[in-house]
Amino acid sequence: MVQERSSLSRWRGPAGILATALLLGLYARGGLAWGLGFVALVPWLLALGRGTTLHGALASGALMSVAFVAAVFYWFGAAIGAYVGVGATTATAALLALAPLMQPQWLAFALARQWAGRRYGPVLRALAATSAWLACEWLAPKVLGDTLGHGLYPSATLRQVADLGGAAGLTALLLLVNEAVATAIERRGHGARALARPLAAAALIVACMAGYGMARRAALQAPPAPAQSLRVAMVQASIVDYERLRGQIGAYAVVRKVLDAHYALSASAINDHGADVLLWSETVYPTSFGHPRSEDGAAFDRELQGFVDHAGVPLVFGTYDRDALGEYNAAALLEPGKGLLGVYRKTYPFPLTEYVPAWLDGPLLRRALPWTGGWRPGDGARVLPLRSADGREVNVVPLICLDDVHPDLAIDGARLGAQAIVGMSNDSWFTHYPVGARLHLAVAAFRSIETRLPQVRVTSNGLSAIIDESGEVLAHTATGDRAVLTAAIGARAPMPTLMVRWGDWVGRAGAGVLLGLAMLAVWQSARRRAAAAPREETTVDAVVLTPPWRALAGALRLCAGLGLAWLAFDMLTRIGLQIQSLSQLRLFAMAVVAPAVAAWAIGRAFAAQLRVEDGRWVLEQRRQRIELPLASVAALRPWRIALPGSGVDVRLAEGPRWTRGLALARPRSLLRLLAAGGASVRWEGRFAAAWAEWAQARADAHRRRLDHPLAKFALLPLLLALVAFRLHQVIAFGGTFGEYYSYGLGAYLTGLLIWWASWSIGLMLLAAVLRIGIEAVAAAASILRATRAAAVRDALEWLGRAAFYLGVPAWLAWRLLSAG
Repeated sequence: MVQERSSLSRWRGPAGILATALLLGLYARGGLAWGLGFVALVPWLLALGRGTTLHGALASGALMSVAFVAAVFYWFGAAIGAYVGVGATTATAALLALAPLMQPQWLAFALARQWAGRRYGPVLRALAATSAWLACEWLAPKVLGDTLGHGLYPSATLRQVADLGGAAGLTALLLLVNEAVATAIERRGHGARALARPLAAAALIVACMAGYGMARRAALQAPPAPAQSLRVAMVQASIVDYERLRGQIGAYAVVRKVLDAHYALSASAINDHGADVLLWSETVYPTSFGHPRSEDGAAFDRELQGFVDHAGVPLVFGTYDRDALGEYNAAALLEPGKGLLGVYRKTYPFPLTEYVPAWLDGPLLRRALPWTGGWRPGDGARVLPLRSADGREVNVVPLICLDDVHPDLAIDGARLGAQAIVGMSNDSWFTHYPVGARLHLAVAAFRSIETRLPQVRVTSNGLSAIIDESGEVLAHTATGDRAVLTAAIGARAPMPTLMVRWGDWVGRAGAGVLLGLAMLAVWQSARRRAAAAPREETTVDAVVLTPPWRALAGALRLCAGLGLAWLAFDMLTRIGLQIQSLSQLRLFAMAVVAPAVAAWAIGRAFAAQLRVEDGRWVLEQRRQRIELPLASVAALRPWRIALPGSGVDVRLAEGPRWTRGLALARPRSLLRLLAAGGASVRWEGRFAAAWAEWAQARADAHRRRLDHPLAKFALLPLLLALVAFRLHQVIAFGGTFGEYYSYGLGAYLTGLLIWWASWSIGLMLLAAVLRIGIEAVAAAASILRATRAAAVRDALEWLGRAAFYLGVPAWLAWRLLSAG
């Protein structure tokens, strides 16, 4: 019987992965299978819940990612293989091998779920796992932009929730419902109440989604306010594989063939459909318009403008654009009689086919991947005005192919005043894989749901489509058809949705929740450690200083603080929050760094360990040993001025104070050490005992690695400076090593040093502000609730570390994303 159970246990994990993969494969096919999304993960979750180690969870997540790719994206490997010419088998094998990297959210989900399951109940476990999934998809966007929420597209009601949180928001709700169902099954033996609670939570989530969706659909069906509109004709010529055609008939003949087909279809669109605007697909004009490479290219440019002038309607078409930095996949807008009105450059070129990052590019890559293109990414959303001959105008935001799998561009376009979305794509590589074309269309439709903007989407050979504000595809062409599809778009600006107001916020919220749960776990662990019985201390670290050495060390500390304060004042009032010159760098080194290092060196030189041996108080230094009879020590008096740090003077039983003072962080530990040796020692001074408690609590909360000055003011500033310095180099000099190539290594390193010093100063000031706040709140807690003071301080210290080590990098990342 035991062997039988062990065998079943071994097969439970693979069976759960296989069952979930099969359910997700059906779910991804669409149609009525959209309901499977609420239960598809349950078999895997039940198997994952029985895991005992993080390694096991990691392995399960990796296997699940492979199974997911095999079940849902089986066609993608074949399509890639046909495109690059390596064959379907080779490409699919590579795709499966890379599945954990391409679908890392499975690993993040499994690890977070297992970690949280050890610390929290099922509710926080589900919240942690869901947050990890969302944060992972936000931090590591996938090539096709896919997420579980896209599978709910066939439900016209439930998909409306995407205007609150996008497709990622639907994913979050799907994961939570799956977790609730799995929890109910796990608790089926604990009574009806234990079973009913998670099922009720799942039903409530689905009911709220349905209620919101019905309300949104009803609002969208209300008669719209009158507005001028334009008839946009999408021209699908179904001419694909330009490279093969070039080999057969030559480059000139290819352009001639493409243009003639589009001229004929466009004339029909104007004459038969009353088109006000013509829309051609991505890269339909296979050369750089406005930047001809030859006289033939210039002639084609003039011919195309002549066609627009003769037709009397504007034309939006896919082409290339060029500047001094390189070439771009672009959409150009031509107006009759006015020429080129504007160009939008594709922001998200397809990796390793259209675009290669500079750090990866090179002859070796080009030899290995000869099909790789050299286009550069554009610089974000742009709104273009479409105008009819009689003056009607609608503002649109163009999206080219992969642009429409990223919510940010459509959202930015809506914020810039777009009244419709114009999609352009070359989906020819989906010709034999229609599931890919359908997925791309569904993902593109979510941009209309999130922004409540109608969308016209043209492709080279299908699926061209008309999409309304609810994401409904009102009409579409078939793959391979040569057709004209005409839609009316109006000059109406909808009320901004939550997605337009907040942006793609769900992933960021998931990262925040996960961080909060991690901080809660750390705080709870710290509370448990603080509640544990204190271990017996046999030694106390201190610095033994004579009055002259203490005065010198204190003066150096004071000098460093005043130097930093002066630099901060100068930066705030005169030069801004940035070091601008080497003279400031020298001032920082001389007035802040040098005195701080000198004071640290004095402390190291006179460091000692204090202990009790055979009725004597022993102060062991590197080169000398000082012994005092315990009976001769009467009292400890705190320093009135805490320089070079907190410390005490020793009052002897007979005679004056001892000639040396002790700089130490743990005064209460010293008192316990002396008392344990049999000495009768007391605190001297009105607030001495309170000061000892305050200093000891601060020392107990100290973490050697995280709170070390080198980590806080040298290493972290260097890491942040490297990120900001690289961005500066790219912007100012065109590349990571631009200043080095232009002005040499000395200038490059000097620039990096300036950025490093700027970040170091900034973090020193931040640490000072955080310290003031922590000490103020800790002091108030010790007065109001002395029994909770230690726990409050520990929590404050960890909040301060989170703000310092996580908040600053997060702020920098947010600034970089905002700037980009």
